Amino acid sequence: MPIEICTVSGYSEFGKNMTAVRYGNEAVIIDMGIHPENYIKFTEDEEDLAFLNAHALIKAKAIPDVNPIGDWTHMVKAIIPGHAHLDHCGAVPYLAERYNAPVICTPFTAEVIKSMIKDRDMAFKNKIEAVQPNSTKKVSEKISVEFIHTTHSTPQASMVAVHTPEGTVLYASDFKFDESPLLGKPPNMKRLKALGQENVTALIIESTYGDKPGRTPSEAVAREMLKDAIYSADSKKNAIIVTTFSSHIARLKSILEIGEKHGRKVVFLGRSMAKYIAAAEKAGLTNLSKKAEVIRYGNKVERRLKEMQREGKQKYLLVCTGHQGEPKSVLSRIITQNFLDTKDYVIFSCRVIPTPTNKENRERLERELKRLGVHVLVDVHQSGHASQDELRELIELVKPKNIIPSHGEEKTKKGLMELAALLGYKQSQLHMAKDGAKITV
Repeated sequence: MPIEICTVSGYSEFGKNMTAVRYGNEAVIIDMGIHPENYIKFTEDEEDLAFLNAHALIKAKAIPDVNPIGDWTHMVKAIIPGHAHLDHCGAVPYLAERYNAPVICTPFTAEVIKSMIKDRDMAFKNKIEAVQPNSTKKVSEKISVEFIHTTHSTPQASMVAVHTPEGTVLYASDFKFDESPLLGKPPNMKRLKALGQENVTALIIESTYGDKPGRTPSEAVAREMLKDAIYSADSKKNAIIVTTFSSHIARLKSILEIGEKHGRKVVFLGRSMAKYIAAAEKAGLTNLSKKAEVIRYGNKVERRLKEMQREGKQKYLLVCTGHQGEPKSVLSRIITQNFLDTKDYVIFSCRVIPTPTNKENRERLERELKRLGVHVLVDVHQSGHASQDELRELIELVKPKNIIPSHGEEKTKKGLMELAALLGYKQSQLHMAKDGAKITV
Protein backbone atom coordinates (compact mmCIF):
# COMPACT_ATOMS: atom_id res chain seq x y z
CA MET A 1 0.00 0.00 0.00
CA PRO A 2 1.52 3.38 -0.99
CA ILE A 3 2.07 6.41 1.24
CA GLU A 4 0.48 9.64 0.01
CA ILE A 5 1.80 13.07 0.95
CA CYS A 6 -0.25 16.23 0.43
CA THR A 7 1.71 19.50 0.43
CA VAL A 8 -1.31 21.42 1.70
CA SER A 9 0.37 24.80 2.24
CA GLY A 10 3.74 26.51 2.69
CA TYR A 11 5.24 25.09 -0.50
CA SER A 12 4.36 27.91 -2.93
CA GLU A 13 5.39 30.69 -0.51
CA PHE A 14 6.77 31.25 3.00
CA GLY A 15 4.27 30.82 5.80
CA LYS A 16 1.09 28.89 6.71
CA ASN A 17 2.94 25.58 6.72
CA MET A 18 0.82 22.43 6.62
CA THR A 19 1.48 18.92 5.32
CA ALA A 20 -0.61 15.75 5.50
CA VAL A 21 0.60 12.14 5.29
CA ARG A 22 -1.85 9.34 4.52
CA TYR A 23 -1.47 5.59 4.73
CA GLY A 24 -4.56 3.61 3.76
CA ASN A 25 -7.54 5.07 5.63
CA GLU A 26 -5.40 6.83 8.27
CA ALA A 27 -3.66 10.22 8.09
CA VAL A 28 -1.77 12.73 10.20
CA ILE A 29 -1.34 16.47 9.72
CA ILE A 30 2.08 18.02 10.41
CA ASP A 31 2.05 21.76 11.19
CA MET A 32 -0.87 24.15 10.91
CA GLY A 33 0.53 27.66 10.61
CA ILE A 34 -0.41 31.21 9.73
CA HIS A 35 0.96 33.43 6.99
CA PRO A 36 2.36 36.19 9.25
CA GLU A 37 2.17 39.02 6.71
CA ASN A 38 -1.38 38.27 5.51
CA TYR A 39 -2.50 37.56 9.05
CA ILE A 40 -1.32 40.91 10.41
CA LYS A 41 -2.45 42.82 7.33
CA PHE A 42 -5.96 41.38 7.61
CA THR A 43 -6.39 41.92 11.34
CA GLU A 44 -4.13 45.01 11.75
CA ASP A 45 -3.35 43.60 15.18
CA GLU A 46 -1.86 40.14 15.42
CA GLU A 47 -3.17 39.68 18.97
CA ASP A 48 -6.80 40.68 18.33
CA LEU A 49 -8.28 37.65 16.61
CA ALA A 50 -11.13 36.68 18.92
CA PHE A 51 -13.76 37.89 16.47
CA LEU A 52 -12.40 35.95 13.49
CA ASN A 53 -13.26 32.53 12.12
CA ALA A 54 -11.44 30.03 9.95
CA HIS A 55 -13.46 30.86 6.83
CA ALA A 56 -12.52 34.56 7.00
CA LEU A 57 -8.86 33.77 7.62
CA ILE A 58 -8.69 31.24 4.76
CA LYS A 59 -10.27 33.79 2.43
CA ALA A 60 -7.64 36.34 3.50
CA LYS A 61 -4.91 33.74 2.79
CA ALA A 62 -3.84 34.05 6.42
CA ILE A 63 -4.20 30.33 7.24
CA PRO A 64 -4.06 27.21 5.02
CA ASP A 65 -6.85 26.28 2.63
CA VAL A 66 -7.55 22.70 3.69
CA ASN A 67 -9.67 21.79 0.64
CA PRO A 68 -6.88 19.63 -0.88
CA ILE A 69 -7.40 17.14 1.98
CA GLY A 70 -11.15 17.59 2.29
CA ASP A 71 -11.71 13.91 1.52
CA TRP A 72 -9.17 12.96 4.21
CA THR A 73 -10.93 14.81 7.04
CA HIS A 74 -12.41 11.70 8.65
CA MET A 75 -9.07 9.88 8.38
CA VAL A 76 -6.98 12.34 10.42
CA LYS A 77 -5.71 10.70 13.63
CA ALA A 78 -3.39 13.43 14.95
CA ILE A 79 -2.26 17.02 14.37
CA ILE A 80 1.48 17.39 14.95
CA PRO A 81 3.00 20.90 15.15
CA GLY A 82 6.78 20.52 14.85
CA HIS A 83 7.65 23.64 16.85
CA ALA A 84 6.23 26.83 18.34
CA HIS A 85 6.67 29.38 15.56
CA LEU A 86 3.35 30.82 14.45
CA ASP A 87 3.91 29.95 10.78
CA HIS A 88 3.89 26.32 11.97
CA CYS A 89 1.32 26.27 14.80
CA GLY A 90 -0.61 29.57 14.70
CA ALA A 91 -3.61 28.18 12.78
CA VAL A 92 -4.24 25.34 15.25
CA PRO A 93 -6.91 27.35 17.17
CA TYR A 94 -8.86 27.85 13.92
CA LEU A 95 -8.46 24.62 11.94
CA ALA A 96 -7.97 21.81 14.46
CA GLU A 97 -11.69 21.59 15.29
CA ARG A 98 -12.36 20.29 11.76
CA TYR A 99 -10.67 17.05 12.72
CA ASN A 100 -11.56 14.51 15.40
CA ALA A 101 -7.92 14.30 16.43
CA PRO A 102 -5.64 15.38 19.28
CA VAL A 103 -2.92 18.01 18.93
CA ILE A 104 0.35 16.33 19.90
CA CYS A 105 3.56 18.34 20.36
CA THR A 106 6.46 19.04 22.72
CA PRO A 107 5.69 20.89 26.00
CA PHE A 108 6.82 24.38 24.96
CA THR A 109 4.78 24.24 21.75
CA ALA A 110 1.78 22.98 23.74
CA GLU A 111 2.02 25.93 26.13
CA VAL A 112 2.23 28.43 23.26
CA ILE A 113 -0.88 26.94 21.62
CA LYS A 114 -2.77 26.99 24.94
CA SER A 115 -1.78 30.64 25.38
CA MET A 116 -3.13 31.53 21.92
CA ILE A 117 -6.45 29.84 22.69
CA LYS A 118 -6.69 31.64 26.03
CA ASP A 119 -5.83 35.02 24.51
CA ARG A 120 -8.58 34.64 21.92
CA ASP A 121 -11.05 33.33 24.51
CA MET A 122 -11.96 30.51 22.13
CA ALA A 123 -13.76 27.22 22.60
CA PHE A 124 -11.36 24.43 21.69
CA LYS A 125 -12.51 20.82 21.62
CA ASN A 126 -9.30 19.02 20.62
CA LYS A 127 -7.14 17.49 23.31
CA ILE A 128 -3.66 19.02 23.51
CA GLU A 129 -1.14 16.36 24.48
CA ALA A 130 2.44 17.28 25.38
CA VAL A 131 5.16 14.69 24.75
CA GLN A 132 8.85 15.00 25.50
CA PRO A 133 11.45 15.46 22.74
CA ASN A 134 12.82 12.18 21.38
CA SER A 135 9.65 10.26 22.15
CA THR A 136 7.37 8.18 19.94
CA LYS A 137 3.57 8.13 20.01
CA LYS A 138 1.31 5.55 18.37
CA VAL A 139 -1.60 7.55 16.95
CA SER A 140 -3.53 4.86 15.09
CA GLU A 141 -3.46 1.19 14.19
CA LYS A 142 -0.81 1.64 11.50
CA ILE A 143 0.82 5.03 12.15
CA SER A 144 3.15 6.23 14.88
CA VAL A 145 4.89 9.60 15.07
CA GLU A 146 8.35 10.26 16.48
CA PHE A 147 9.63 13.62 17.71
CA ILE A 148 13.36 13.71 16.90
CA HIS A 149 14.96 16.60 18.76
CA THR A 150 16.77 19.23 16.70
CA THR A 151 17.93 22.79 17.20
CA HIS A 152 16.21 25.88 15.86
CA SER A 153 15.50 29.44 17.02
CA THR A 154 12.81 28.32 19.46
CA PRO A 155 12.94 25.56 22.11
CA GLN A 156 12.04 21.89 21.73
CA ALA A 157 11.85 21.93 17.92
CA SER A 158 11.45 18.48 16.39
CA MET A 159 11.83 16.69 13.13
CA VAL A 160 8.68 14.59 12.85
CA ALA A 161 9.03 11.01 11.64
CA VAL A 162 5.76 9.43 10.48
CA HIS A 163 6.22 5.67 10.67
CA THR A 164 4.01 3.35 8.59
CA PRO A 165 4.29 -0.38 7.65
CA GLU A 166 5.58 0.71 4.22
CA GLY A 167 8.25 3.12 5.45
CA THR A 168 8.85 6.46 7.14
CA VAL A 169 8.21 10.03 6.04
CA LEU A 170 10.62 12.41 7.81
CA TYR A 171 9.46 16.03 8.07
CA ALA A 172 12.46 18.32 8.68
CA SER A 173 11.17 21.84 8.30
CA ASP A 174 13.05 24.54 10.26
CA PHE A 175 16.24 23.19 11.80
CA LYS A 176 19.97 23.61 12.01
CA PHE A 177 22.64 21.35 13.49
CA ASP A 178 23.92 23.36 16.45
CA GLU A 179 26.24 21.15 18.50
CA SER A 180 26.64 23.76 21.26
CA PRO A 181 23.15 25.18 21.84
CA LEU A 182 22.60 27.63 24.69
CA LEU A 183 19.29 26.10 25.70
CA GLY A 184 18.41 22.42 25.54
CA LYS A 185 20.33 19.50 24.08
CA PRO A 186 22.15 19.20 20.73
CA PRO A 187 20.32 17.56 17.80
CA ASN A 188 19.74 13.82 18.10
CA MET A 189 22.23 12.83 15.42
CA LYS A 190 22.43 9.27 16.74
CA ARG A 191 18.74 8.70 16.06
CA LEU A 192 18.95 10.30 12.61
CA LYS A 193 21.83 7.97 11.72
CA ALA A 194 19.81 4.97 12.94
CA LEU A 195 16.85 6.16 10.86
CA GLY A 196 19.11 5.95 7.82
CA GLN A 197 19.37 2.19 8.38
CA GLU A 198 15.58 1.94 8.22
CA ASN A 199 13.28 2.68 5.30
CA VAL A 200 12.93 6.47 4.93
CA THR A 201 10.72 6.64 1.87
CA ALA A 202 10.54 10.45 1.79
CA LEU A 203 12.31 13.42 3.35
CA ILE A 204 10.44 16.74 3.44
CA ILE A 205 13.26 19.20 4.06
CA GLU A 206 13.44 22.95 4.49
CA SER A 207 15.27 24.93 1.79
CA THR A 208 15.43 28.41 3.34
CA TYR A 209 19.20 28.42 2.69
CA GLY A 210 19.21 25.68 0.09
CA ASP A 211 21.53 27.74 -2.11
CA LYS A 212 23.82 28.98 0.68
CA PRO A 213 27.19 27.19 0.96
CA GLY A 214 28.68 26.26 4.31
CA ARG A 215 27.15 25.83 7.73
CA THR A 216 24.91 28.12 9.81
CA PRO A 217 26.87 29.35 12.87
CA SER A 218 25.89 28.30 16.37
CA GLU A 219 23.68 30.39 18.65
CA ALA A 220 26.83 30.71 20.77
CA VAL A 221 28.20 32.95 18.00
CA ALA A 222 25.10 35.17 18.23
CA ARG A 223 25.70 35.46 21.97
CA GLU A 224 29.25 36.75 21.37
CA MET A 225 27.92 39.25 18.83
CA LEU A 226 25.42 40.47 21.43
CA LYS A 227 28.17 40.80 24.02
CA ASP A 228 30.14 43.07 21.70
CA ALA A 229 27.10 45.14 20.72
CA ILE A 230 25.88 45.66 24.29
CA TYR A 231 29.42 46.43 25.49
CA SER A 232 29.72 49.16 22.85
CA ALA A 233 26.35 50.61 23.77
CA ASP A 234 26.86 50.40 27.53
CA SER A 235 30.02 52.50 27.47
CA LYS A 236 27.93 55.54 26.50
CA LYS A 237 25.75 55.34 29.63
CA ASN A 238 22.46 55.67 27.81
CA ALA A 239 19.34 53.70 26.89
CA ILE A 240 19.84 50.31 25.25
CA ILE A 241 16.98 48.59 23.44
CA VAL A 242 17.41 45.11 21.96
CA THR A 243 14.69 43.97 19.57
CA THR A 244 14.42 40.30 18.66
CA PHE A 245 12.01 37.39 18.17
CA SER A 246 9.93 36.79 21.28
CA SER A 247 9.93 33.03 20.64
CA HIS A 248 13.75 32.88 20.68
CA ILE A 249 14.07 31.94 24.36
CA ALA A 250 17.80 31.16 24.15
CA ARG A 251 18.40 34.66 22.75
CA LEU A 252 16.29 36.26 25.49
CA LYS A 253 18.29 34.31 28.09
CA SER A 254 21.57 35.59 26.61
CA ILE A 255 20.34 39.19 26.59
CA LEU A 256 19.30 38.91 30.24
CA GLU A 257 22.64 37.45 31.33
CA ILE A 258 24.67 40.04 29.40
CA GLY A 259 22.53 42.89 30.73
CA GLU A 260 23.03 41.67 34.30
CA LYS A 261 26.81 41.62 33.83
CA HIS A 262 26.64 45.29 32.85
CA GLY A 263 24.62 46.08 35.96
CA ARG A 264 21.47 46.93 34.03
CA LYS A 265 17.94 46.00 35.00
CA VAL A 266 16.48 43.99 32.11
CA VAL A 267 12.87 44.66 31.18
CA PHE A 268 10.91 42.57 28.65
CA LEU A 269 8.13 44.61 27.06
CA GLY A 270 4.89 43.58 25.33
CA ARG A 271 2.30 40.83 25.08
CA SER A 272 4.28 38.63 22.72
CA MET A 273 7.36 38.66 24.96
CA ALA A 274 5.22 37.92 28.03
CA LYS A 275 3.39 35.08 26.26
CA TYR A 276 6.51 33.20 25.15
CA ILE A 277 8.34 33.74 28.44
CA ALA A 278 5.34 32.34 30.33
CA ALA A 279 5.19 29.33 27.99
CA ALA A 280 8.89 28.61 28.51
CA GLU A 281 8.48 28.80 32.27
CA LYS A 282 5.44 26.52 32.29
CA ALA A 283 7.45 24.02 30.23
CA GLY A 284 10.25 24.20 32.80
CA LEU A 285 12.82 25.69 30.42
CA THR A 286 13.68 29.05 32.06
CA ASN A 287 12.95 31.37 34.96
CA LEU A 288 13.36 34.68 33.14
CA SER A 289 10.53 36.42 35.00
CA LYS A 290 12.29 35.81 38.34
CA LYS A 291 15.37 37.71 37.18
CA ALA A 292 13.81 40.40 34.98
CA GLU A 293 10.74 42.57 34.80
CA VAL A 294 8.09 41.45 32.29
CA ILE A 295 5.46 44.02 31.31
CA ARG A 296 2.64 42.64 29.19
CA TYR A 297 0.09 45.36 28.41
CA GLY A 298 0.44 48.56 26.39
CA ASN A 299 -0.76 51.05 29.02
CA LYS A 300 1.63 49.58 31.61
CA VAL A 301 4.47 49.69 29.07
CA GLU A 302 3.86 53.41 28.47
CA ARG A 303 3.70 54.13 32.19
CA ARG A 304 6.93 52.21 32.86
CA LEU A 305 8.79 54.03 30.06
CA LYS A 306 7.98 57.36 31.69
CA GLU A 307 9.24 56.05 35.04
CA MET A 308 12.50 54.91 33.42
CA GLN A 309 13.05 58.35 31.94
CA ARG A 310 12.70 59.89 35.39
CA GLU A 311 14.91 57.29 37.07
CA GLY A 312 17.60 57.30 34.36
CA LYS A 313 17.46 55.26 31.16
CA GLN A 314 21.08 54.18 31.61
CA LYS A 315 19.99 51.84 34.41
CA TYR A 316 17.97 49.65 32.04
CA LEU A 317 18.23 47.29 29.10
CA LEU A 318 14.89 46.99 27.30
CA VAL A 319 13.91 43.98 25.19
CA CYS A 320 10.96 44.12 22.81
CA THR A 321 9.58 43.02 19.46
CA GLY A 322 9.17 45.33 16.48
CA HIS A 323 12.33 44.33 14.61
CA GLN A 324 10.38 43.93 11.35
CA GLY A 325 9.09 47.51 11.67
CA GLU A 326 5.52 46.50 12.55
CA PRO A 327 3.62 49.80 12.99
CA LYS A 328 1.81 48.74 16.18
CA SER A 329 4.76 47.02 17.85
CA VAL A 330 6.31 48.08 21.15
CA LEU A 331 9.42 49.43 19.41
CA SER A 332 7.33 51.62 17.09
CA ARG A 333 5.41 52.93 20.10
CA ILE A 334 8.64 53.69 21.96
CA ILE A 335 9.79 55.82 19.02
CA THR A 336 6.58 57.89 19.02
CA GLN A 337 6.74 58.55 22.79
CA ASN A 338 9.92 60.68 22.74
CA PHE A 339 11.77 58.09 24.80
CA LEU A 340 14.86 57.96 22.58
CA ASP A 341 17.53 60.59 21.90
CA THR A 342 20.90 60.84 20.18
CA LYS A 343 22.82 58.98 22.90
CA ASP A 344 20.66 55.87 22.77
CA TYR A 345 21.21 52.53 21.05
CA VAL A 346 18.79 50.19 19.29
CA ILE A 347 20.24 46.74 18.58
CA PHE A 348 18.47 44.57 15.99
CA SER A 349 19.18 40.97 17.03
CA CYS A 350 17.33 39.52 14.05
CA ARG A 351 17.17 39.46 10.29
CA VAL A 352 14.53 41.05 8.09
CA ILE A 353 12.04 38.42 6.93
CA PRO A 354 12.19 39.16 3.19
CA THR A 355 8.61 40.09 2.29
CA PRO A 356 7.76 43.39 0.57
CA THR A 357 5.78 44.65 3.59
CA ASN A 358 8.52 43.77 6.07
CA LYS A 359 11.22 45.38 3.96
CA GLU A 360 9.20 48.57 3.59
CA ASN A 361 8.28 48.71 7.30
CA ARG A 362 11.84 48.06 8.44
CA GLU A 363 13.30 50.69 6.10
CA ARG A 364 10.79 53.21 7.43
CA LEU A 365 11.65 52.31 11.03
CA GLU A 366 15.40 52.66 10.46
CA ARG A 367 14.91 56.02 8.70
CA GLU A 368 12.98 57.30 11.73
CA LEU A 369 15.66 56.08 14.15
CA LYS A 370 18.39 57.74 12.10
CA ARG A 371 16.36 60.96 11.94
CA LEU A 372 16.35 60.95 15.75
CA GLY A 373 20.11 60.41 15.74
CA VAL A 374 19.81 57.05 17.52
CA HIS A 375 22.70 54.59 17.15
CA VAL A 376 21.43 51.59 15.18
CA LEU A 377 23.21 48.21 15.17
CA VAL A 378 21.75 45.64 12.75
CA ASP A 379 22.12 41.91 12.04
CA VAL A 380 23.39 41.03 15.52
CA HIS A 381 22.04 37.57 14.83
CA GLN A 382 22.58 34.03 13.63
CA SER A 383 19.83 32.13 11.85
CA GLY A 384 18.02 29.02 13.03
CA HIS A 385 17.94 27.57 9.50
CA ALA A 386 20.32 25.05 7.99
CA SER A 387 22.75 25.91 5.20
CA GLN A 388 23.95 23.50 2.51
CA ASP A 389 26.45 21.57 4.63
CA GLU A 390 23.77 20.70 7.18
CA LEU A 391 21.20 19.90 4.50
CA ARG A 392 23.71 17.57 2.88
CA GLU A 393 24.52 15.97 6.24
CA LEU A 394 20.86 15.23 6.93
CA ILE A 395 20.33 13.70 3.48
CA GLU A 396 23.42 11.52 3.88
CA LEU A 397 22.37 10.45 7.38
CA VAL A 398 18.80 9.38 6.67
CA LYS A 399 19.25 8.20 3.04
CA PRO A 400 15.72 9.00 1.85
CA LYS A 401 14.35 7.44 -1.33
CA ASN A 402 12.56 10.69 -2.23
CA ILE A 403 13.20 14.35 -1.39
CA ILE A 404 10.56 17.11 -1.22
CA PRO A 405 11.87 20.65 -0.60
CA SER A 406 9.73 22.93 1.58
CA HIS A 407 9.95 26.32 3.28
CA GLY A 408 11.90 28.21 0.65
CA GLU A 409 11.87 30.36 -2.46
CA GLU A 410 12.12 28.97 -5.98
CA LYS A 411 15.88 29.62 -6.21
CA THR A 412 16.65 28.10 -2.79
CA LYS A 413 14.60 25.01 -3.60
CA LYS A 414 16.51 24.65 -6.86
CA GLY A 415 19.75 24.98 -4.90
CA LEU A 416 18.66 22.10 -2.69
CA MET A 417 17.66 20.04 -5.74
CA GLU A 418 21.08 20.63 -7.32
CA LEU A 419 22.73 19.54 -4.08
CA ALA A 420 20.65 16.34 -4.04
CA ALA A 421 21.56 15.66 -7.68
CA LEU A 422 25.25 15.93 -6.75
CA LEU A 423 24.58 13.30 -4.10
CA GLY A 424 23.31 10.92 -6.79
CA TYR A 425 19.56 11.49 -6.70
CA LYS A 426 17.69 11.11 -9.97
CA GLN A 427 15.08 13.56 -11.19
CA SER A 428 12.33 11.02 -10.50
CA GLN A 429 13.28 11.07 -6.79
CA LEU A 430 13.09 14.87 -6.47
CA HIS A 431 9.69 16.53 -6.14
CA MET A 432 9.27 20.29 -6.54
CA ALA A 433 5.74 20.55 -5.15
CA LYS A 434 3.32 23.47 -5.04
CA ASP A 435 0.58 23.99 -2.49
CA GLY A 436 -2.11 21.31 -2.64
CA ALA A 437 -0.08 18.72 -4.56
CA LYS A 438 -0.36 15.00 -3.78
CA ILE A 439 2.74 12.85 -4.07
CA THR A 440 2.59 9.05 -3.87
CA VAL A 441 5.73 7.28 -2.64
